[in-house]
Amino acid sequence: MSAPHIILATGARPRILPGLEPDGQFIWTSKEAMVPETMPKKLLVVGSGAIGVEFASFYNTMGVDVTLVEIQDRVLPVEDAEISKIAQKDFEKQGIKVLTNTTVKGFEKSKTTVKATLESKGKTSHITVDRVIVATGVVGNTENLGLEKTRVKVDRNQIVTNEWCETAEPGVYAIGDVAGAPWLAHKASHEGIVCVERIKKQPHAHPLVKTNIPGCTYSIPQIASVGLTEAAAKEKGHKVKVGRFPFVGNGKAIALGSAEGLVKTIFDEKTGELLGAHMIGAEVTELIQGFVVGKTLETTEIELMQTIFPHPTLSEMMHESVLDAYGKALHF
Repeated sequence: MSAPHIILATGARPRILPGLEPDGQFIWTSKEAMVPETMPKKLLVVGSGAIGVEFASFYNTMGVDVTLVEIQDRVLPVEDAEISKIAQKDFEKQGIKVLTNTTVKGFEKSKTTVKATLESKGKTSHITVDRVIVATGVVGNTENLGLEKTRVKVDRNQIVTNEWCETAEPGVYAIGDVAGAPWLAHKASHEGIVCVERIKKQPHAHPLVKTNIPGCTYSIPQIASVGLTEAAAKEKGHKVKVGRFPFVGNGKAIALGSAEGLVKTIFDEKTGELLGAHMIGAEVTELIQGFVVGKTLETTEIELMQTIFPHPTLSEMMHESVLDAYGKALHF
């Protein structure tokens, strides 16, 4: 079989680390964690990215004693550091034990439990749980595709593509999880559109702009973001203006009984360009799309400040955060 255009969309699978291999019974991947035969009393979650945090949050709400382990110095390490700090505080307040700067060195299984060996700052400890969820990322399914006979480049099990989803081999494209981070369903779906419009030479075909892809974590509280974190913006040489507005200053949030959270916006001081937006709190996975539209339209702070937001709504916090970046917040 031959074709002028080939799209690779083979997806990804959970990353397996040496010594932490899942067995489907006591040590789970996200697949087993979705359909447990019984509810564990004690659970260890390895990895605090979106998947790990979502499972830790879900099982905690079901009454499970949850310990969340992260090798880096904060949970949700791809999120803005300020948001991560708030998230960890909220998780711990709910009863989740969070261990950062901690590595899982291995497991010892008995008939009914798993003992994990942990290492933190040179010190070793142990924890015994009923089940373990290994949520340490994913790797693309690049094997057995015949890529070694092409110019397609593979970097750490991810197919390398440009902004049009094109590989180094003319006529071969890759979309979705196999094409690398962020590993999100909406990113994969949009890549399919970008790819096909490029192939069809559609007049309005557009390249994928990764900084315009929203990221959402469906935990309690919810976390959502788009664009650069404050640290990343500064690393790229931007002189930034940062705005913040807390949920406690919003009447709708208080009425909902969800007065904990924060909306944070980051702008380029010189141009007013919206560089990033980061949120934690109730329904922020719905709110973030407002900033995604703004970034896609290359909005500036002036346009956002002049936008009329309805009252009473949670979205008013988006407006207030923008105003705060320029010392003009009205309601806090």
